[in-house]
Amino acid sequence: MKFTRRNFLKVSATAAGGLVIGFHMPSKAQAEGLASSTEINAWLSIDADNIVSIATPQTEMGQGAFTAVPMMVAEELDVPWENVRHVFADANRHVNNGDLYTTTMTGGSMTVSRRHPYIMQAGASARERLRQAAATRWNVSLDQVVAKQGMLSAGDKQGTYGEFAADAAAVTLEEEPKIKPYGDWWLLGTDVKRLDVALKTNGTAVFPIDVEVPGMVYAAVAACPVPEGKLVSFDFDAIKDMPGVIQAVELKQTKDTPSFTDLRSAVAVVAESWYQAKNALSAMPIVWDFGRGASISYESQTAEALSLLAGTGTVLRDEEGNPGKGIDKGVNQDDVPGLLEAATKLVVGEVYSRPFEAHATMMPPAAVADVKEDRVDIWTFTQDIGRSLHEVADQLGRDTANVHLHQTYLGGGFGGGFNMDVHRQAAAISAAIGKPVKVIRSREEDIAGDSQRPPVWGTYKAALGEDGLPTALMTHFVGEEKMPNFARSSVANMPYLVPNLRHELSIIQNHVPIGYHRAPGANSNGFIIEQMVDELAQAGDWDPLEWRLKLTEGNEPWQRVLLAMKEKSGWTTDMGKGEGMGLAVVESHGTVAGCVATVSVSRRGQIYVDRLQYFLNSGYVINPLNAIEQAESSAIWELSHAMFGGLDLRDGRFVNTNFDSYPMLRMPDTPPVIEVELVNSEDQWWGGLGEPAGPPTPPAIANAIFYATGTRVRTTPFTKAAL
Repeated sequence: MKFTRRNFLKVSATAAGGLVIGFHMPSKAQAEGLASSTEINAWLSIDADNIVSIATPQTEMGQGAFTAVPMMVAEELDVPWENVRHVFADANRHVNNGDLYTTTMTGGSMTVSRRHPYIMQAGASARERLRQAAATRWNVSLDQVVAKQGMLSAGDKQGTYGEFAADAAAVTLEEEPKIKPYGDWWLLGTDVKRLDVALKTNGTAVFPIDVEVPGMVYAAVAACPVPEGKLVSFDFDAIKDMPGVIQAVELKQTKDTPSFTDLRSAVAVVAESWYQAKNALSAMPIVWDFGRGASISYESQTAEALSLLAGTGTVLRDEEGNPGKGIDKGVNQDDVPGLLEAATKLVVGEVYSRPFEAHATMMPPAAVADVKEDRVDIWTFTQDIGRSLHEVADQLGRDTANVHLHQTYLGGGFGGGFNMDVHRQAAAISAAIGKPVKVIRSREEDIAGDSQRPPVWGTYKAALGEDGLPTALMTHFVGEEKMPNFARSSVANMPYLVPNLRHELSIIQNHVPIGYHRAPGANSNGFIIEQMVDELAQAGDWDPLEWRLKLTEGNEPWQRVLLAMKEKSGWTTDMGKGEGMGLAVVESHGTVAGCVATVSVSRRGQIYVDRLQYFLNSGYVINPLNAIEQAESSAIWELSHAMFGGLDLRDGRFVNTNFDSYPMLRMPDTPPVIEVELVNSEDQWWGGLGEPAGPPTPPAIANAIFYATGTRVRTTPFTKAAL
């Protein structure tokens, strides 16, 4: 359904019906408190004590969604922040009322940047319905009624929102109000502490792995270690007498419907405890058909990529069909090969690459399913409660009205919650054994069967003019077939104004599941482009920062970031032997993010990242405190990949599947100084903040390593570089 204020409020108001019926609550106490509340629309309810409970359909996985959504509603409703509580939105209600909350998808840094119109609209509509209810009861004109900080007033008459909530629930507005402009904000734009922190600090926050259901048993699952492989047989008799073992269940592979999440060919062992199930599964003889993927390795894929880079790819275009943002300034692509051939000064880049990466959330993926004849209940690791509910209904052949998916907190997501099949596994196992079951992924199973960030390879050629700036540039990237958009992210919309510009893309195939990650394309491609920029600047005898300023003239968001970097970072390319400063700027999710990295490299080649400085231009920022926290989080996420990451594919399977061989960044490895500055433009827009600080981090460090050592590091992890 196309979003309009009228359509949105028509749906949400129709679904509201007196007392609250649609919120899934994580605790009995919260449920009892909400039962006395009156629902104004599907997004919020108000109780007699003037406490406002705001439903959040997006998943809270540490990024602050459960604070951002209530803030946007409270801004329009005009209610004291201390009166606000957040509750989990009901997935069943969403799915069975025509996508009531418009979308429950959580990712792409879009909770604020893309969702704010209808979230703020819910608060504005509720405020106007409260005003109308007061005007009717007091027999005054609507323009006399003021709604402010949870109170309604008209002359000497006043009352709380809670006193008028029941009347407001019955009001139908003739015209929906417009949301406030930026200049009228009173709550948005201020530092607000996250609502979920207290629950996570005192241990009352519920995660999928915490859920307990009476009569529940446990299951450990093993899928074919080679993706797309199939189960041939298993010998349950060999383990049936082991302690606690109940049953083994075959999980037959099914194709993705209605999403791209497969249920993989696997076998599960059910037992009285998870460790009993895991131990029995490890001991059970299993025969697999590894299929076509068994002959594929990262080494073989790299060889194929190099062969493709030596040829010609498909010309990339941006969203408007142009070869790049500079098309309105005379960019042409067709003559680029000839111009490069005739160049008097040609720069030929070497090959850059990024390997596979896993999500590796600290919380192991888990799900609980209780499948009964007339009802299905699911608690799971997901970043889209609506889609996961559809997947379970499809898995079991049930009507969505009888499937109830209960939100929980997640211990990280990073995109992994989109491609997860653990809820489908739990549903299938519970249906097979007739009992509620908890499925917990082992770390090895999680990484080996994850939907990985795909590898990418890239190179370039450039012709330089007399001024040392490029007159023609051609890039060539190799990406993965399942999600080719990853390979074009931050490439086709590259902002640097080169008059003759051509981007080419070639595609390789593999059997590995590919999925969303935190800024997947921008992280990989930004690493290549921003080192290419430094190489071109050096070849043309330009300072890398001045080169970027020159080639983004007229691009105010980029200029603001670059000028802030120049003025505040202490930028220099000459720090002395063993020390270096590097920079990179990448635009993603509507935000321009710059990073200045300071590193030192020991005589033995050990890299120390001493300082990371970030300059972000995202337009509107509704909570600067959380914006900075998210920038730090995404920076550390990608710093971990850059320093220690990289999955190695051999014989069709990943060989590093736990933290001993796929390490994460630890406290001693974290830079002593991480600084974030918000340098937002006066020309405002809504950019995302959950991901953009990550992409410039690896290339900034790589550029700094070059200035410290004279060696260019063209792949990750950096700890394997020969320096």
